Amino acid sequence: MCEQGTDPSGGMDAKNENSMNKIGMQRTDSIRNIAISTVTVQDLETVLPYVIEFRKQLFPMLDPQKIPRDLLDFKQLYLDGQTGTFLQARDKSGKLVGVIGMLAYDYRFPHLDLDARTTVEVARLFVDPDYRRSGLGTALFRQLTKVAKEKAVERLYLHTHPFLEGAHEFWLKQGFYLKECCDESGFPTIHMELLLGQPGKLKCSAELELSK
Repeated sequence: MCEQGTDPSGGMDAKNENSMNKIGMQRTDSIRNIAISTVTVQDLETVLPYVIEFRKQLFPMLDPQKIPRDLLDFKQLYLDGQTGTFLQARDKSGKLVGVIGMLAYDYRFPHLDLDARTTVEVARLFVDPDYRRSGLGTALFRQLTKVAKEKAVERLYLHTHPFLEGAHEFWLKQGFYLKECCDESGFPTIHMELLLGQPGKLKCSAELELSK
């Protein structure tokens, strides 16, 4: 994910900027050796612990003993669900370095204005720190979008939070636009959507809402 609200050069001098550019080039080269594939039952013993641990790191304020429903019913929702899928990215040694999933949206936020189009929720995009800014997150999402179209999905929905640095900006770049900003269970939450087959659009009120 990109950094939020910062100059890409970070205000560095030319020498340091050139060094960072070289690192960026190395990261771009490194993802050419990454294989993205669909998670199967055989992968669960490595993928599920990876997702659970990553979640703990991103949300240390949550009770680690309370596992979310999508992870408790991972196989049913992501692997067996008609519109579900879960993708994994592995390096040439087989190490897991990123994941992303989608599952049928359960309409648990009744205040959102979502019609009856076939809708999935994009979830669990995690990319190892060594591969951030390499384009791996975008590559995972693009492959997920391809699968969604094959499954005749019409809408991608997701929610994120302002304290996840760069997340909102990342999803805007992928074509999502703001549906609503509100408080969900004590957390400021950004609800977003993307209609497949239509160009993404950014509502002009997005930044105003986020600045409140």
